[in-house]
Amino acid sequence: MKKIILIATLALSPLFLAQEMVMKPVQSYQTAQYKADKKIFIDNLLAKMTVEEKIGQLNLPSAGDFTTGQAQNSNIGKKIEDGLVGGLFNIKGAEKIKAVQKVAVEKSRLKIPLIFGMDVIHGYETNFPIPLGLAASWDMDLIQQSARVAAREATSDGISWTFSPMTDISREPRWGRVSEGSGEDPYLGSEIAKAMVYGYQGKDLSLANTMMACVKHFALYGAGEAGRDYNTVDMSRLRMFNEYFPPYKAAVDAGVGSVMASFNEVDGIPATGNKWLQTDVLRKMWGFNGFVVSDYTGINEMIDHGMGDLQQVSALALKAGVDMDMVGEGFLKTLKTSLQEGKVSQGEIDQAARRILEAKYDLGLFENPYKYGDVTLASKEVYSAENRKIARNAAAQSMVLMKNDHKVLPLKKTGTVAVIGPLVNNALNMAGTWSVGAKHANSVSLLKGLQDNFGKEVKFLSAKGSNIDYSEKLENIYAAHGKLTDRDSRSKEELLKEAVSIANKADVIVLAIGESAEMSGESSSRTEIDIPASQIDLLNELKKTGKPIAVVLFTGRPLALSNMKDTPDAILNVWFSGTEAGNAISDVLFGKVNPSGKLPMTFPRSLGQVPLYYNHKNTGRPLSAEKTEKCEYERFRSNFMDECNTPLYPFGFGLSYTNFKYSDISISNLNPKGNSTIQASVTLTNTGDYDGAEVVQLYIRDLVGSITRPVKELKGFQKVFLKKGEHKKVTFSISPEDLKFYDNSLKFDWEAGEFQVMIGTDSEQVQRAKINWIK
Repeated sequence: MKKIILIATLALSPLFLAQEMVMKPVQSYQTAQYKADKKIFIDNLLAKMTVEEKIGQLNLPSAGDFTTGQAQNSNIGKKIEDGLVGGLFNIKGAEKIKAVQKVAVEKSRLKIPLIFGMDVIHGYETNFPIPLGLAASWDMDLIQQSARVAAREATSDGISWTFSPMTDISREPRWGRVSEGSGEDPYLGSEIAKAMVYGYQGKDLSLANTMMACVKHFALYGAGEAGRDYNTVDMSRLRMFNEYFPPYKAAVDAGVGSVMASFNEVDGIPATGNKWLQTDVLRKMWGFNGFVVSDYTGINEMIDHGMGDLQQVSALALKAGVDMDMVGEGFLKTLKTSLQEGKVSQGEIDQAARRILEAKYDLGLFENPYKYGDVTLASKEVYSAENRKIARNAAAQSMVLMKNDHKVLPLKKTGTVAVIGPLVNNALNMAGTWSVGAKHANSVSLLKGLQDNFGKEVKFLSAKGSNIDYSEKLENIYAAHGKLTDRDSRSKEELLKEAVSIANKADVIVLAIGESAEMSGESSSRTEIDIPASQIDLLNELKKTGKPIAVVLFTGRPLALSNMKDTPDAILNVWFSGTEAGNAISDVLFGKVNPSGKLPMTFPRSLGQVPLYYNHKNTGRPLSAEKTEKCEYERFRSNFMDECNTPLYPFGFGLSYTNFKYSDISISNLNPKGNSTIQASVTLTNTGDYDGAEVVQLYIRDLVGSITRPVKELKGFQKVFLKKGEHKKVTFSISPEDLKFYDNSLKFDWEAGEFQVMIGTDSEQVQRAKINWIK
């Protein structure tokens, strides 16, 4: 089903258009002749390699970002010289990387170049919003553009491989790594996965400004029990294939060069040693022909899973289809012994080495080992003014307006604004989690952004008001990777008194609260997902002033906001917006940009509802629509005694400074047959006072199936920009391809029958029509 994404003019910079970023599969340069030449080259190279050198290609240590002078003299440098390293990660800078590469290609026996990787997750030094924030833009061109900018910066600085995109579906906001993914929906996640792969890898992976992507974490990492990181996962294969696998497969179909195994188990076997997952599904079913890398010490961690000692788990991983061992050195230390004992075969070692060498060939490293990293280019490309401009736009497009009573926003460019909160003047936390390459001191804080952009027209007064949390112990945990929370030693009373005093001098309050950057991310699971009490107390105290309050909400996950949503007049969810956070937030607060973001993940009313997601299935005793809408309890129905079934903010939700009106749905054929295509249309009208963009969303429900089916599934979306008073017909094409699912025998097909077509502004507010599709 083809989707036409209509983007607001602001989202398309001249630089982006000039790059001809057409969303087409990569590796189009791999002609039959290219593949034949590659095979001959790799065959000849493998024939020259010793067993030790082949196993060395499977070894991926962390460089620890050692200095240039350490390249040859370090322990890793000696292993590189001996041909015992296939790649390195966590080393940054063109000069450092060239120095290390020089050891590989000038000191080792066979002069095989290294591949250099880094967690370039949402930008390199120019940081874009966290991935969950980028997903909220629902703008595939913009997301692809963010990956393209990241690739240009990183490759100019020597990096040729990124451990991104993370495509793990998750319905669990307690899990901190939801910040690194695209949310709860397999369709949206699949579209984003493709966009990211295209952005990183481009049309020709051998070019010096494209880099190899690595889809992760294969598979099901986002479904850990209780949202606890690295925890057990157990689910049916029906759920795997229909709900969790699609984004991984989309990345493979887009030509992703590598795949990272997940930490969790699948069907009782850790993913790192799971042959059904890494070989039967990934390679045989989906046709993946790149290489698989373990996650950080993932092979070694199978020991704690109870799968054997280091030699046993290393052999298990290799035989499962894992080609590269990240950090653990289990392959390096044990595979030769396992080969001698007949526990692995020479063919299995050769196959893994071949895949690593093929990746290096595709990257053009054999032709020019020094192609990545140009100090002169990096000085112009990395953190350039043009890249920051693109990041600023991306940040603004990702923000979600969740509440705007009394039209408090956009702010007027006059008077006095009190800017209060623990995140008002903290540049270190603006980029959010997994911002490995960023120089955080360069990020623009909220206060600086406001002052720089509107300081001549508006008087800004600021106060901290509270710490992130009352607990100093927790704040020390939150301050990971140098992202300090700037804890204030003053008492709660002193902080509140100062904030109230400042507020009383202002016309309106902008209150920056929520999470700090590392309260979400890896190893950042939380048992409570509300805003800490210190900040709620600040909000409640400021409410007493009677001044209008606009909350700027920083978060890397859906939060339970029931204890605060009624207090402020407006809530603008800015996620963690990246390098240009302060500037982008200012643009939206003052109406230079009209917010158009939509939630990629459901926000629950309370933690007790979790997991809560829009595309759930009905039970045999569903709560009636009337009772659901009124939030009324009914005995012997599937509901809570003390809470509604509905979310606080549903998937796809997001307000605008303007208003949009939807017409009824028009269907071109209510009784389609076979493989025909029909059109479903609505007329969208901008009835408000501002120009703006709306994400029009298409959902379909299969009303009767051979297995139980979700109450609705996202099947398309279009981002439509309309001027004030303008209207436009928005049309979606629907074919049987959009109706397919995996049935009880894991056959992927569609079934004839009745379907409900829904189009609307979010997953709950939709227009409906019914069709009967005949085979």
